[in-house]
Amino acid sequence: MPTALALARRAVVECRDCPRLVAYREEVARTKRAAFRDETYWGRPVPGLGDPAARLLIVGLAPAAHGANRTGRMFTGDGVNGSGDFLMRALFEEGFSNLPTSRSPDDGLVLRDAYVVAVARCAPPDNKPTPEEINRCRRHLEAETDALPHVRVVVALGKLGFDGYLAAKKARGILPEGVRPVFAHGATCPLSDGTTLLGSYHPSRQNTHTGRLTAAMLASVFRTARRILDT
Repeated sequence: MPTALALARRAVVECRDCPRLVAYREEVARTKRAAFRDETYWGRPVPGLGDPAARLLIVGLAPAAHGANRTGRMFTGDGVNGSGDFLMRALFEEGFSNLPTSRSPDDGLVLRDAYVVAVARCAPPDNKPTPEEINRCRRHLEAETDALPHVRVVVALGKLGFDGYLAAKKARGILPEGVRPVFAHGATCPLSDGTTLLGSYHPSRQNTHTGRLTAAMLASVFRTARRILDT
């Protein structure tokens, strides 16, 4: 019998709840980027990636049109020094990944004690899902995270990831009493279920190429996550 996590992942892949996103992801998969014209694109919603026994949960925004929408794996295939490589380097340095890069589904990448999800599972136009689309996708975030019973630390990448995760927790009654956590890079927010939410700027090229997010800044967030897990 499939596990709860397997069922949650299957529901993600089969989802067609958002007509705009369905049309966009499938159009991108048909037209392709010239550099990938000989590849078969995934062109579907992207399920989570990682260790079912993970104590660390990482929440991103959405698949990239020619990254995860092409490869079918979170934070994978968006180029050398893209967001996937930037994230995996930080995870690798803290022992959460066996590789410092994320280039293709067959590259041998294995996450250790970590699992990656997103608040939106389809590639959106201009990398911007609407609030309504994020709300519709929340059921997948809830189902997948519910199937990860050992999570103690959550790293939210970007304000949309941070707010989207909090919205899912609010729906379950899990927020600090009398406090609404505010996103900031390096923010540390204990939640009432015993987990800790950490904020980080998203490792998008817009942030990493402008220096808003440096490798040292991202590494610091995951060092904090490791320190909490090791206590």
